[in-house]
Amino acid sequence: MRKQIAAANWKMNCSLQDAEKLLTALSQKQFSLKENEQVVIAVPFPYLLMAKQLLNGKPSFFISAQNCHQKDSGAYTGEVSAAMLASCGITHVIIGHSERRQYFNETSDILAQKTDLALQHGLTPIFCCGEDLAVREHNEQNHFVESQIRDGLFHLNTEAFSRVLIAYEPIWAIGTGKTATAAQAQEMHAHIRKIVGDKYGNEVADHTTILYGGSVKGDNANELFSQPDVDGGLVGGASLKADEFEKIIHSLS
Repeated sequence: MRKQIAAANWKMNCSLQDAEKLLTALSQKQFSLKENEQVVIAVPFPYLLMAKQLLNGKPSFFISAQNCHQKDSGAYTGEVSAAMLASCGITHVIIGHSERRQYFNETSDILAQKTDLALQHGLTPIFCCGEDLAVREHNEQNHFVESQIRDGLFHLNTEAFSRVLIAYEPIWAIGTGKTATAAQAQEMHAHIRKIVGDKYGNEVADHTTILYGGSVKGDNANELFSQPDVDGGLVGGASLKADEFEKIIHSLS
């Protein structure tokens, strides 16, 4: 049975006090998650240990970093390695978010290196892919996303790939208020599952969790998550409000 996940990406938001307040509010809410349902919260680096402590003992809740460096250690001032994250007990890391690709020029080669190190240190990579509006308007989104996945992940053997989560994020629907329709999300998720199946076999594809990221909110999560190939969401702005994110978590069931 595939994991169904509500993942929060706080991005570069919240003061220490705001983060503590938000995490405390989430820790006090009651959830009856099934065995295959999880909540993953990606907070800024300074708040990782606090988040881990505040949500300690909360069943099926995990803390994620938003990025890691492609090298294990060295003279890379200001960077954080997968080894460091693992040593702190962090379990997940987002790799290849569209903002990292766009603003920090992260290439597929860099993302492949990051994925390798994350897996080497026992972290679960949340590998992001997705097209911008120009690609979508030219109806080239399937080839574009396939290339991102192929170049960033298909060097992995079957065992390693099976430990990766994929998040599809249509860039034109991030922070714009636009959302891919449930049918559009399902179409791309089915395409991703097919290309995974072509590479690793249908059994691996059937067990690969594929999240949708792009203006997921409490009022559209049910429809999105009900699609057969949509296994939850990577949630941005709506995850910064405890009550709103609570609705999204409940939408997993």
